[in-house]
Amino acid sequence: MTPDQPTVVVRMADAGDVYMSWRWTGDSAPRGAAMLPGAPVLAAVRRLADALPHPAEPGGLERSLTTGAFAAHDTEYLVAQALSRALLPQGLAAQLYELSQRGVRPHIRLQPSPRVAQVPWELIAPGPEVRLIDIADVSLLAPASIVHAPERLSRRWTETQRAPVVALLDPRIPGFRADSTLGSVLGRMPAEAPLTQRIAAYAAQDRLQPAVVDPTEVFRRTDIDRSWLSKALRDGASRLIYVGHVTAAPPESGQSEDAELHLPCTADTLGFAVPNRTHRPLSAKDFLLGTHTLAAEPTDGRELWPIPSRVALIACESGGDLRFTEALGLTAAMINNGAELVTASRWPLPTDLAFHRIAGAPAHAHPLQDAICAIDAAHEQPDPVTALAHWQRERLQAWRTERSIEHSPLLWSAFATLCT
Repeated sequence: MTPDQPTVVVRMADAGDVYMSWRWTGDSAPRGAAMLPGAPVLAAVRRLADALPHPAEPGGLERSLTTGAFAAHDTEYLVAQALSRALLPQGLAAQLYELSQRGVRPHIRLQPSPRVAQVPWELIAPGPEVRLIDIADVSLLAPASIVHAPERLSRRWTETQRAPVVALLDPRIPGFRADSTLGSVLGRMPAEAPLTQRIAAYAAQDRLQPAVVDPTEVFRRTDIDRSWLSKALRDGASRLIYVGHVTAAPPESGQSEDAELHLPCTADTLGFAVPNRTHRPLSAKDFLLGTHTLAAEPTDGRELWPIPSRVALIACESGGDLRFTEALGLTAAMINNGAELVTASRWPLPTDLAFHRIAGAPAHAHPLQDAICAIDAAHEQPDPVTALAHWQRERLQAWRTERSIEHSPLLWSAFATLCT
């Protein structure tokens, strides 16, 4: 955000109904509070959930891309309108409207309650042809208990920005074929692909780990396991970008720390997660606890995996820990181990192959790869939140004008950025 950009901090809590309070930094506008009736909130959230991809359910992904509310502009707008009516109190809406009339776009820093953690706030429609992202930049507040945890060491972008980018891109998971549940999310990546070209630029600057001669070699690797990651991070990094699979624990389990990131780790690797075939996932609990209780001389997670300033976790529901009362999942683990900023997804992400085969998107369209490039580019900027908001406004305009599935917010509004 720019130094003179107005900022409002919004906090929410579930207690039957949903309670919201907001305050403007520097007291630039009056504070406010509201009680949001639980029944309309629940109805709007259910309407959203029905529109999202559910890959584990028969036909769940197909419905979201073809007949679900996010498959067409008009039905998506009705979801956004219902969310706005249920979740945006009149007092805050009036303050935002007044700023928009003056041509001022504030920064909304939001701490959602677990019940509304999947809501794409950028999309909600406070007025006809107006979305929240049109009139504000939006980010999420990292849990205060994590940010202020004892011994947490935050790594500053201004001090590390010239260090390498650690890129874990579509790693090959032991025991799983490319077309299986933990298979490839990107498919074959040719040298001319936009993401390959971005990787080539980092390699040319000697800022890429793993170091490669041919940029296409960074994809589908088998050697970037947790031990390799530990060394790469301890050697120094400016950023971490992961594109692959995350397995999120269901919110009703109450075990957000069981969220798992999948690297090429074999089943005999030391860790807390239960092996899956010949593979042991890397869980949030591993990042948080290291080898505590697993080794005679344990090592703390922050020492094993010192996370750099900026992290992108581009995988299904990688930011799912915000749906838990106690958020101790992968985004919390990244911040606990040093990150200032984490971009993650609120729900499962359709792949480019799914857009092509299921939704009939044109062959030249690569929505997922474009999103990865946009997030990666934003994380190189001094102000990633503003850069990501600008990209989302571009995607929204394309959705308004083209109204074709490759521009659907089903993908681009899935991403949220947590900041400390």
